[in-house]
Amino acid sequence: MYAAYIPLFTDGGVFIPTTRDYKLGDDVYVLLTLPDDPQRYPVAGKVSWVTPPRAAANRTQGVGIRFPSDDKSRLLKAKIEEILGGHLASERPTQTI
Repeated sequence: MYAAYIPLFTDGGVFIPTTRDYKLGDDVYVLLTLPDDPQRYPVAGKVSWVTPPRAAANRTQGVGIRFPSDDKSRLLKAKIEEILGGHLASERPTQTI
């Protein structure tokens, strides 16, 4: 989760590895599952960046999905950040920006 979470987006976001062709602004629907939580969280987000195939530094191909600005997303962001805790300030590399 640390490698995929995007705390820089105001309402949170997540990196999804994919070989599908997406464009910035595309609407996407994903179901997120968090560690040790059987619940699936539906997110109707927007593609906010695209990592193309063969990107520099061997970055994984995929898309950054920005969570919508709503109460459900704010609760999901809080839950993810609670799970990640002190790891959010880590210098370890991620798949995100």
